[in-house]
Amino acid sequence: MTGISRKVTDFTVFIDSGFCITFTIWCYTGTMKRATITLPDDLAEATENYLRTQEVPPALTTVMQTALREYLRERGFLRVRRTLKIRPAKRGSGRSDVSQNHDLYFTGLKK
Repeated sequence: MTGISRKVTDFTVFIDSGFCITFTIWCYTGTMKRATITLPDDLAEATENYLRTQEVPPALTTVMQTALREYLRERGFLRVRRTLKIRPAKRGSGRSDVSQNHDLYFTGLKK
């Protein structure tokens, strides 16, 4: 669903006991899915305590994405992201202009 944007429709149900439940219809914006979640009191409290202890508290979105990534990674549903490591060749090409003329070398116009 890349590149599709759909209107998000939220509706809230209020219950006499003071509880409310918010339902959200999924929204696709580019490569991100948007969802509303409901946290039980113990998770909400633990999250708030964690954020309070941070010198620079991260956004709640960042905390949730990190937790979900870790959860899915531990269960084998998400690949580990690795940084690209480019190492120079032990023996260079001997040319001093490759960084400037790389396209010519790739096309074979310069030998």
